[in-house]
This record gives sequence, structure tokens and C-alpha cells, in this order.
Amino acid sequence: MRNNLDRHLAAVRNLGILAHVDAGKTTVTERILFATGTTHKRGEVHDGTTVTDFDPQERDRGITIFAAAVSCDWDGHRVNLIDTPGHVDFADEVERSLRVLDGAVAVFDAVAGVEPQSESVWRQADRHGVPRIAFVNKLDRTGADLDTTVASIRERLHPVPLVVQLPIGIEDAFTGVVDLLRMRALTWGDGAETAVEGPVPEELREEALRRRRLLEEAVAERHPAALEEFCDRETLSAETLAAALRDLTRTGDGVVVLCGSAYRNRGIEPLLDAVVAYLPSPLDVPAVRGMHEGVDERRSADPAAPFAALAFKVNATPTGRLTYLRVYSGTIEKGDTVWDASAGRGERVGRILRVQATGTPSWSGRSPGTSWP
Repeated sequence: MRNNLDRHLAAVRNLGILAHVDAGKTTVTERILFATGTTHKRGEVHDGTTVTDFDPQERDRGITIFAAAVSCDWDGHRVNLIDTPGHVDFADEVERSLRVLDGAVAVFDAVAGVEPQSESVWRQADRHGVPRIAFVNKLDRTGADLDTTVASIRERLHPVPLVVQLPIGIEDAFTGVVDLLRMRALTWGDGAETAVEGPVPEELREEALRRRRLLEEAVAERHPAALEEFCDRETLSAETLAAALRDLTRTGDGVVVLCGSAYRNRGIEPLLDAVVAYLPSPLDVPAVRGMHEGVDERRSADPAAPFAALAFKVNATPTGRLTYLRVYSGTIEKGDTVWDASAGRGERVGRILRVQATGTPSWSGRSPGTSWP
């Protein structure tokens, strides 16, 4: 039974999308929902048809104002995702969301690079110890440059960027990426919904090998197991490289960098693969502090432990108050009474729902472990 629960929790990713306004994070979220089959039509910010920007003000202005939670499935994993605002006026929504995230995807504009709010949300994530991967978006725009954006990430945010992809083409000619781990090309045709895998283009092969070598050296400098293999074989296997990238991401010693164009639906599947491969599950994050019968305790992700959750958002709805919870341990069922430590009173659970931004399809009435609400 315990092994089954661990397998379930290991297949959960609780993450957020962070960015400066207009970097394209809502479009990234929409393409993730489309790629995973959660939606069957691509939502567009400029058309006001997005799932996560559902408030009339958001659709009129074309910006995210409220953090919106959605869930989807990818490669046998449950991905719980929060699309956060990028405008400085709504930074509190980002702060509330970061408190309950296990990981995040930071989105950057390939033309503008690191922008003021990019720095702000990055510092917020640092304060909460949230592991991140980076997605350099809008490579199809005039003036887009992956290397310049990576340099701005290094200089202004001070992480160690570990670039795992090489663009195939740039600006209007951007058609795909070279996967430097497996040395393969992933290309998307106009209007294509999935990538086509093939060999690395001959004209890019030398550059791809050079960048793969730089990636291996950067990883070996920071990961003992990778260093041992690199010294023995003078190279790293894809498996060792992936395992080392996962460890470096989760400790914060490196930031995996991917690239693409969300608007043109290019680069989303590799991004989802990276979320699953590198960002932590609830089992990988440190235990949180909780109170049980007046005693301060550490709570790990265990459905059999006493119930502990954080209410990170409250909405008033026509049918009553809707409280978003991140469950850290224990199990909650419809009709249970839980102790509200802030208010100093008990609260009865009337319903348990999984929110999908604009809609609220009900769960089975029982919530184990580590999701929201």
C-alpha cells in the first residue's frame, strides 16, 4: 500500500509559470493544456479565449490579474499548474502561489531577455526555495536570440544556466530544436500539433557537438557522479546527464534552459518532458512545519499522517466560499472538520473540488496528499 502511495506521489508535479508581463506565460499554459489533451482548441490571449485568463477584465486587457490553477496529465504524471500574473501590481498573487509550489517554469522573452518583473519573481522564488527551469519563448520574433537571453539570465539573475537545446533556425525561420542530451532534432511544421524527430541537420552538427561538450563540462564541474564518469570516459551518457540535471535543478545549483515559440506551438512537448524529468515531486521536497494538538511537528507527504494544509487563496462564489488548499499530509473528506490555526476555530468541509480555472468539476469527495484545492 505504501509503495502504491509513493508511486502516486512521485508522479505529481505542482508547479507555477512565472514571467514578466507579455513574456508569453499564459500562452505557454494554454499550449500545455492543448498538448496534454486537456483542451481541444488553442486558447489565444488576443482573442480572449484562454482558460486561465477567464475574468472579463483579464480578457479585455490581455493580461493575467488572478493566479489560476489548472491540472493536466503528461506521460503518466499529474501536473498541477498555476498561471501567475506578470504585472508588478499583482505581485501578491505570485507570492501566495509560490508558497505552495514544488517547482516553477520561468518564461523569458527571447528579444527582451530578463525584464524588471522577471527579476522580481525570480527573487520571490529564491526566497521560497522553489526549483526552476527556464523557457526562452518567442524565438520566432524579429531580434530573438537565445544566447543573448541566456547571458542576461546569467548576469542579472546569477544562476548557472544549463542550456539543453539549440534552435533550428531563428526568427521567421525557427522550425525546431536540437536536443543536446540525445543529439536529435525535433521540428514542427506550420500548424503541426506534434514534433517530428530526426537526425541533427548536418549544418548544425558541429555546433551541436560543441554545445553538448560545454554542457557536459558545466554539469561535471558541479555534480560528483557526473564528474567521475566524465573523468573515466571523457563524455557523459544521456542517462547520467539527465540524472545530474535533475539533481542540480532540485538543489538550485543549476537551471535547465529550453527554448521555443509557444504561440506557434513549438517547444511545448520538450518543456513538458523537462517538467517531469527535472522538477521535484512532493516526495522530493523538505517536510513542512505543522501543528497537531498544539505540538509543532514536521509533516512529509504521507496520506496516513495527520492532516496539514495551507489555504493560499479564498474566492467568493455564488454557491459559497471557495478555499484553495495545498495539502501537505493526511487525507481530507467531504464533511470533515479541520482546525483553522489562524482563526483558532474549526471549519467544516462542505465540498471538495478540483478547480480548472473557469470550471470546478467535483472530485470523488476525498482528497489524499498533495494537490489543490
